[in-house]
Amino acid sequence: MYASGGHGGRRTRAEQDAATVEIGYALVSAAFAAAVVFGAVAGPALLFDLPRLLGAALLRLGLAAVPVVFMARVVSVLVRFRQAGQPSQPGRTSPDS
Repeated sequence: MYASGGHGGRRTRAEQDAATVEIGYALVSAAFAAAVVFGAVAGPALLFDLPRLLGAALLRLGLAAVPVVFMARVVSVLVRFRQAGQPSQPGRTSPDS
């Protein structure tokens, strides 16, 4: 089904589970990062009585930043995961180390 990064062939169940956890982490951390950026950019427009043009500009800028930050975070986490490779037994060292 999928080629394994380290040794060819099919992925083991542990590799599939690690990829699933990493995808979940990427999505959750990306949603959090996007929410923080939106709050930082658009928050003043929502909290304070700003001039209408400035408030609208901050809201639009915040909304435009959300998908950019979300995608950048997801891609960076998944690329880092793919490049790192996975140990054969998480939490253990190999006998030759």
